[in-house]
Amino acid sequence: LCFFPGVGFCMMIISFMVCVYYNVIIAYSLHFIFNSFTSTLPWSTCGNDWNTEFCRTNYNIMNTSVNYTQLNNVSYMGHKSWTESIDVNGSCIQFNTSSQEYFSRKVLRLTDSIATLGGIQWELLGFLALAWVIVFMCLFKGVKWSGKVVYFTATFPYVVLVILLIRGVMEEGAMDGIHYYLTPNITRLQDVKVWSDAAVQIFYSLGAAWGVLLSYSSLNKFNNNVYRDAVSICFVNCCTSFLAGFVVFSVLGALAFQTGRDIEDVVDQGAGLAFVAYPAAVANLPIAPLWAFLFFFMLLNLGLDSQFGMIEAVVSGLLDEVSWFRKNRVKFLAGLCFVQFLLAIPMVTESGMYWVTLIDWYASGFPLMCAAVCEIICIAWVYGVDRFLYDIRCMIGHKPFLWPWWKATWSCITPICIFLIMTAHLAFYSPVEYNKIVYPSWAEVVGWLSASASILMIPGWAIYQLNYHPRAKGSLPERLAAISRCDADWGPRDPMIPYKYRKQAEPLKSRVHCCSSTESCASDLSDP
Repeated sequence: LCFFPGVGFCMMIISFMVCVYYNVIIAYSLHFIFNSFTSTLPWSTCGNDWNTEFCRTNYNIMNTSVNYTQLNNVSYMGHKSWTESIDVNGSCIQFNTSSQEYFSRKVLRLTDSIATLGGIQWELLGFLALAWVIVFMCLFKGVKWSGKVVYFTATFPYVVLVILLIRGVMEEGAMDGIHYYLTPNITRLQDVKVWSDAAVQIFYSLGAAWGVLLSYSSLNKFNNNVYRDAVSICFVNCCTSFLAGFVVFSVLGALAFQTGRDIEDVVDQGAGLAFVAYPAAVANLPIAPLWAFLFFFMLLNLGLDSQFGMIEAVVSGLLDEVSWFRKNRVKFLAGLCFVQFLLAIPMVTESGMYWVTLIDWYASGFPLMCAAVCEIICIAWVYGVDRFLYDIRCMIGHKPFLWPWWKATWSCITPICIFLIMTAHLAFYSPVEYNKIVYPSWAEVVGWLSASASILMIPGWAIYQLNYHPRAKGSLPERLAAISRCDADWGPRDPMIPYKYRKQAEPLKSRVHCCSSTESCASDLSDP
């Protein structure tokens, strides 16, 4: 379908931009891993040079002596003017956990806004360079080698999650967090951003519209049961998310109890959950440094798995388009990693978290939904949903179970839902913010430019194909019809596989036609 190459390029640019800041998150994980090799975890105690007077642990929070100079503009029990120190109950002051201050004041050394760049965090810069070296070393031999690691990284997180859940529910306040998790807040369903965030999150967790699944699926055999794989992954993903919710909110409930904050305000958005709540949880475990290492090692592996997929999507797409890249794959991969490392340097400055949030807010939200809706419209309405079902039947030997439901979903339900979410996202647009700090106008412009870089690929390539594709001749409707057709050689690569839409050599007459309802046409010897 020569009218839609822009969808693929849109996915590649989204993956490229996300890879830039995703390795910064991996650099955070490396920082915590290296700082776990100590007898006492540095984020488990207050009194360090990066802590403030409002840092508290769960051992000393309930009765706290606060100097009167800290209570300016604070009203407590009818008093507003303070002349001496008093003892107050911790619930009337919003304290910070030691892990919270460690992340914001030691790891990030966060400035007050994105406009204040601050200096480079040289330690984080070193970890960022190490992260890119690891990515390159794991990918330069290809995905077959790196894919072997998945057998460990796919199962180990479940062990850590179960341990954290058992330990988390033992903390005081944990059940309040779980109750908050299981109690639906119907009024939140009126917030458009909730639906938008949910859509983006499901795209993230399932890898839809990133180009990653397309890149990896090209390595499958022709008769691989893609239907079984897709349904299984969706089911396991939802169950894992449900399990992780108990772990997350048991920790948040305990932290809310310790700091006197509401559960929804106990940690900042974004990386706050992974690098504030979980470190606080593992700090309370026996042999805490060991569990801290295991948790952040798990986080490192999960991050690298996602990074591998997104990098491979970019690399595979460009290798297909540029012959020099195919001949010099290792050099191209090294150059790509180096360019992305350079682009991430502002994200390891003292204002780095603001930049990470900015790109994450704009480059991977709305553009991802644009790519998804165009992809499904292309498949369902241009390529044809019946033809797509036929292709699946050729591969797995039968139509998918409940195929009328899938047909309705691909044709109408999913495109309409995504389009409505996109419309609502724009209609109720809220500017980017981090920790309730609103960004300046110029930062919003930068964010929308990063979003436009991928979105404009879709109409841009469509216009180019309408004017310069070899089949684009005649009037506009004729050009549209010509470049919306598949190429003449479209179909299974193996010529022995019968395919009714093949326009070249006819399949062997001795083979059963693949639209038969009783036999499969898939070949065990075929490949993509």
